[in-house]
Amino acid sequence: MKLKEKTIVVNDLMQKNYQYVLSEPVGSNFHPEFKPELTPREMLEMGVFGGKYMTDCRNEFPDWYDKAKLCHERHDPKLNYFGINASQPLSVWREKGWIHPADPRGWFQWYCRYYMGRRMPEEDFIQIKRWKAIRRHISQVRKNCEKAITCRPKQRQAILHWAYDSRKI
Repeated sequence: MKLKEKTIVVNDLMQKNYQYVLSEPVGSNFHPEFKPELTPREMLEMGVFGGKYMTDCRNEFPDWYDKAKLCHERHDPKLNYFGINASQPLSVWREKGWIHPADPRGWFQWYCRYYMGRRMPEEDFIQIKRWKAIRRHISQVRKNCEKAITCRPKQRQAILHWAYDSRKI
C-alpha cells in the first residue's frame, strides 16, 4: 500500500514557509546503499553538534527532543557524546558548496527529512555519496585504535555526526 503523501510546512529560524512532501514511510524505503546505524533521534539523544543543532525545529520533529542533549544559546562541546568539538562552522560548509537551499543546516537536516520520508533524488544521491565517504574515517579508527573507545575522540565524534555508531568501532 502506497503512503498517502503529506506536506510539511516549516517555519523556524532558518526557513519560513518552506514546504516539502513526505512520500515514504518514516524510517523506511531508504536507498539500498544508505544504511545509517543511528536514527536522528538516537543521535540527538547521544549528543551531537554541541547541542546547538536544530534546537528550533521541535514543530518539525516533535518526538525527537524529549531526551535530546541541546543548548539553544550556544554550541557546547560538553554535550557531545565524546565531549569534544568535532564540527566545522556552517560558514565553512557554505563556502565549500555543501549546503543545498532546501536544507540550509546541512547534512543532518537532509538526513532528518530523508528519514521522515522526503525524497529529492538528485540531492539524495549527493548526500548518500557524502555519507559513504565518511567510511575512510572509520577505517582510520579501526586501524589505529584496537577498539579503545577513548582513542581518537574527535574523529569518533565526527563519525557519529554522520549516523555511524562510532562506539562500536
